[in-house]
Amino acid sequence: MRRLMLLRHAKTEHDAPSGRDLDRRLDHRGRSDAAEIGGWIGRHPPFPDSVLVSNAVRAHQTWDIAWEAMKKLRPKPQVEILPELYGADPSQLLQTIHEASAADPKVLLLVGHNPGMHELALALAGSGDAAGRKALADNLPTSGLAVFDFARDDWADVAFRRGRLALFVTPKLLKQTSGE
Repeated sequence: MRRLMLLRHAKTEHDAPSGRDLDRRLDHRGRSDAAEIGGWIGRHPPFPDSVLVSNAVRAHQTWDIAWEAMKKLRPKPQVEILPELYGADPSQLLQTIHEASAADPKVLLLVGHNPGMHELALALAGSGDAAGRKALADNLPTSGLAVFDFARDDWADVAFRRGRLALFVTPKLLKQTSGE
């Protein structure tokens, strides 16, 4: 069994001071949402063994803040910053997942960007949480987390339509269920 967690970066400023999209940083809401989703991950095992993060500033800020919120609860996973996650389409993202078989984590977390992450989530979902699949069909919003289980022993065997959506969670959904 393998578990894949797809986390879209948190909400960002519209433009970076440098003018480069790669340099866009999290805004106030993004920082808050990243901490909230990180705390949620830390309280809901299994925890990622390996984390692959886009090289965009907003993606590694999302991971750093999420990690701060969960580190009291879990040991630090192996983290790798991958430029190829920036702007990747679903096929490229799937290739990156296949390459994870070298390290063989049981739980893999990707921190990346739309539209690729949303399209990948839709392509992987062959079964699972019906309400989550319906919500995910509309969007993978900033700080959105889609968790998939695969009845496979090797990441190289992960394929489109073979995932079971275990859950879909966003900071907005967390606020709705907590009654805030």
